[in-house]
Amino acid sequence: MNKEPTGLLLAHRAMLRDLDRLAELTAALAGGGNLDRRRAAAIAAYLSDFCDSLHHHHRAEDDVLWPVLERRAGVHVDLTELTDDHGVLDPKLTRIRAGARDLARRQVVSPELAADLADLRDTLTEHIADEERTIVPLIKQYLSDEDWATVESEVRKRGGKMSFEVPRILAVCTEAELAAARRDGGIPLALMIKLLPVPFRRRERLVFSA
Repeated sequence: MNKEPTGLLLAHRAMLRDLDRLAELTAALAGGGNLDRRRAAAIAAYLSDFCDSLHHHHRAEDDVLWPVLERRAGVHVDLTELTDDHGVLDPKLTRIRAGARDLARRQVVSPELAADLADLRDTLTEHIADEERTIVPLIKQYLSDEDWATVESEVRKRGGKMSFEVPRILAVCTEAELAAARRDGGIPLALMIKLLPVPFRRRERLVFSA
């Protein structure tokens, strides 16, 4: 495989962008007054979707990408540390989901929720840097284009909330990456690119407004 595993890198980019925004938002709101019910529910729902997206991503790596890479690279790859990192993430996501439910119920961002998001941001920033430094060269060296196409196909089959995933990916694409996506994705992707960002931008304005 000679080209970059762009889908993986874009997913990482979108995660880190969201974590920066969510950590900053909750830090600003923590310990403040009550939010109106609509915005509290919107923030809580966004946090829930984000946790689901992150869980889906690291399970897809564990269950789909890692086995293919281990078959192709053999003794040249040791994914134990990265897999252990994934195990650490689940309890953090559980706490954030609980904090989101509390936010929706009480219309208040707790300091604990803000601290959990800051902790997740720091953990994931380090993990993604380690993963890209370790995994991307191995993918490019040992996986064929056909292997990578199979990985991406299997990941898509596992689902994912396209109304949440696609607009976030589009937001971190370069012009060249977007052009390549349009070229390779055909009519279905073209329709998602056209239709999904508009309602998502309304959602973002409600969640991240000052």
